[in-house]
Amino acid sequence: MKQANDFAPLNFDKTSCCFPFKIHTIEWIKENGIDLPNDYFMLIWITAGNGYYRLNLQKEAVTPNQLLLIKPGRLHNLKFSSSLQGYVISFTDSFLDIEDYGREPVYSPIYQMFNQTQIITISSELAKDMIDISEIMLKEYSRHNLYRSEILKRYFKIFLIYLSRQLDSEQVPKQSRNTAILQNFMTLLDKNFRENKMVADYASRLAVTPNYLNEVVKKLTGQPAGHHIRQRVAAEAKRQAIHPDSCMKKIAYDLGFCDLAHFSKFFKNTTGISFSDFKKKGTILQPVF
Repeated sequence: MKQANDFAPLNFDKTSCCFPFKIHTIEWIKENGIDLPNDYFMLIWITAGNGYYRLNLQKEAVTPNQLLLIKPGRLHNLKFSSSLQGYVISFTDSFLDIEDYGREPVYSPIYQMFNQTQIITISSELAKDMIDISEIMLKEYSRHNLYRSEILKRYFKIFLIYLSRQLDSEQVPKQSRNTAILQNFMTLLDKNFRENKMVADYASRLAVTPNYLNEVVKKLTGQPAGHHIRQRVAAEAKRQAIHPDSCMKKIAYDLGFCDLAHFSKFFKNTTGISFSDFKKKGTILQPVF
């Protein structure tokens, strides 16, 4: 029997279908687990309870009406304290046909927030309406009826419109050309970090010089483009390393490193810890609250 301070993990469920949209309550996930697909955005909305979550080995306190935003590929370990309630929504960009974020003003500020922050606080007024929409989506998601995908798309768009109102009330900066460059760079990075590890690779596709791309990214994020490339590769390495059956050779090959020593040096320089020490820490670390 679980104790009050136990954590329930989000487990890999290899039997899960590849539907591009998923919604569950946190309570359901505590009992059943859920898969963690690499190409899904994830919204974790805490609606009740005060407790903790552990994301990628980092412990953080959370309170009601906080919404956590997690980009694709950034989630390799997530656990909730048993007192928390709410919803977990995961989706691909293709689910809403938003490969080009600039075409939809509803999505642009949300995607911007995925790049710039991890937590948004939802106002009590908006939370009531968003809970209603979430319950409708839960019911439709569980039915597997005709036109299920189309109905979920429409209700989820309404959910995102409410979220956009929250972001607008927080005066999210309007998108500029530099912001668009940053967004497009981050989108390209998430999709190509295994093959492309040079700033010039992304600058060429964005029709700018490497120096200009570094300048824009550093101005908006505080770090140059090269830093984000290295961190993205390291984040995927850590995501894979957390699994007991993973090995450095397999991960290095998956991430495009031909030389194991080069990968080992890259991992240590980027994360500040050796691969073997990180894997040992990630495997044996247990949450204690």
